[in-house]
Amino acid sequence: MIKGLGISTVWSLDQQRTKAFFTEKLDFEVRSDLAVGDMRWITVGAKDQPDVELALMSLDGPGLDPESAEAMKKLVAKGALGAGAFHTDDCRRDFETFSARGVEFVQEPKERPYGIEAIFRDDNGNWYSLTERSEKLDFSKDFG
Repeated sequence: MIKGLGISTVWSLDQQRTKAFFTEKLDFEVRSDLAVGDMRWITVGAKDQPDVELALMSLDGPGLDPESAEAMKKLVAKGALGAGAFHTDDCRRDFETFSARGVEFVQEPKERPYGIEAIFRDDNGNWYSLTERSEKLDFSKDFG
């Protein structure tokens, strides 16, 4: 039986730079950084969520044929791929903090039916939602 999500992939054009983005700009912690055969395995995660990690996967490593790797590089760099949504208790505060650290936001915080949301990109071009959920909204009741 599936018990939850443990690791999710973030495609990286430069693993070291992406690791610095997540740790220095978003305050994530490094969970692992090691060589596994001919690839580097780096995972990061939010300090308050130890059971979920992001694997910063190189598009130059094993696992993708050259044609697929080239296509993925173009999609990532173009900013065509969404990589997920991060929850926050204060979207506007985090928007100000992360903006001051050089994080590129493509959407400032806006009121949505589900809360307050801003959209940012990582150092590769992957985009993320930064969402402060509305207390009055119950996803399991309203959307389940």
